[in-house]
Amino acid sequence: MDKPTGTVVLTIDGAISQTNNGSQAQFDMAMLEKLPQHSFSTQTPWYPSAVTFTGPLLRDVLAAVGAKGKNITAVALNDYKTEIPIDDATRHDVIVARLMNNRPMRVREKGPLFIVYPFDSKAELRSELYYNRAAWQLHILRIR
Repeated sequence: MDKPTGTVVLTIDGAISQTNNGSQAQFDMAMLEKLPQHSFSTQTPWYPSAVTFTGPLLRDVLAAVGAKGKNITAVALNDYKTEIPIDDATRHDVIVARLMNNRPMRVREKGPLFIVYPFDSKAELRSELYYNRAAWQLHILRIR
């Protein structure tokens, strides 16, 4: 796995096989941009109208590091933590959004990364369970 040359925006540790920094995999924004990009528009509880998010699928990010666990702890810059079953990454097109409405997200705009579910794609996703799994200001994924 390549080493980041820019500012590290995402660190993944735990049950992974591909690392670039000892026991961790680190990504800068350019590395995330190299992964296949996906976009969708969805309503969220945090914005008054639908928002378009763009970024790699969570499953592609996990595959890039050889994630082998069953659960993910997503950690935000403010130390907010949420638990996400790895199965969510295969069952739903969850993305690690790096753009909102085609613009990079600043920290004050819930960036630079935001785990987002396609809430409008399935009725089951429009619930507190999945809203709570969305993590903005994402900076660490711990795989267990």
